[in-house]
Amino acid sequence: MDLMQLRKQIDDIDRQIVKLYEERMDICGQVARYKIENGKKVFDKTREEEKLAAVRALTHNEFNSHGITELFEQIMSMSRKLQYQLLNAHGSGGRLPFISVDELETGKVRVVFQGAEGAYSQAAMVRYFGEQIDSIHVDTFRDAMSAIDEGSADFAVLPIENSTAGIVSEIYDLLVEFENYIVGEQIIPIEHCLLGVPGAELADIRTVYSHPQSLMQSSRYLGNHGWQQISMPNNAFAARKVADEGRTDQAAIASEYAGKVYGLSVLEKPVNNVSSNSTRFIIVTNQKIFRKDAKKVSLCFEVPHESGSLYHMLSHFIYNNLNMTKIESRPIEGRTWEYRFFIDFEGNLADGAVKNALRGLREEASNMKILGNY
Repeated sequence: MDLMQLRKQIDDIDRQIVKLYEERMDICGQVARYKIENGKKVFDKTREEEKLAAVRALTHNEFNSHGITELFEQIMSMSRKLQYQLLNAHGSGGRLPFISVDELETGKVRVVFQGAEGAYSQAAMVRYFGEQIDSIHVDTFRDAMSAIDEGSADFAVLPIENSTAGIVSEIYDLLVEFENYIVGEQIIPIEHCLLGVPGAELADIRTVYSHPQSLMQSSRYLGNHGWQQISMPNNAFAARKVADEGRTDQAAIASEYAGKVYGLSVLEKPVNNVSSNSTRFIIVTNQKIFRKDAKKVSLCFEVPHESGSLYHMLSHFIYNNLNMTKIESRPIEGRTWEYRFFIDFEGNLADGAVKNALRGLREEASNMKILGNY
């Protein structure tokens, strides 16, 4: 046979495959209706494993066995997605435990941030909520999460990602541990300044204090000087220390905002390596609420520690035409080499496509938590 004849035979077989696929999906629709009437779950892992073993047994070599397994995993995945869609259309998709609101209350609210007065977190708080709020500051991120968890504050402002240094991994872990939820975000540019007491000059400086990340972000500038570098828990703590001790040979790397709070002079700015450096802060509360105009969903899930499990989870975003904007992983405590995945994607919890994807993820993931819609 020549190539054209072989291709014609493939085309004939493909037409049969398409016809059989559509027949199969029609029957899957009938299965979905049966499950709706009888309250059965869509995902039946035991049934799918038995089916894969059965089709593998029909093949005649190892290559085909592997290929047919992959093919039927996809076919069954499409079947599940059709069934989830029909369940949601029938109103059997379950209600998400989140309440939509027109606006977040940003007037006389209590807001907590980590660090001292003058921290970048405070600047983000003021940018988001304005000046007319009651605010408190705490020493650690955990303290901030505990404050809203127990109700001593309404919202917390927490840094979750820096454009050059990456994610703040502790925040991801705390979002899993606490029943608190993201309801907003605020991105602010990070412009580090070298701050000294009034009257100090560059030639006087011998020691610089700052957060380790800020020291790293200003490494090129600091590398041009022979100053001793000392890490502090927070940039604002560093600025406060320099102001309190009043020594002209000490400086802090912090924001200009922190300098104004503590009465320090800007000796030089900017000193950070990258001028486009920004930090994304999240606004967190203990209520399961989201704005009606929210456009981003954050969630986390765990998957079985086996080949292809993450791929099948991510297929729910592809099938529902949802744009995933971020994925991160964190080790699961107590389970060596197993990971929890954090996903950001575009959408609103009221959207049908989002509901459909979340239904599939909830049924097929080992654990799933919606972290917020904002």
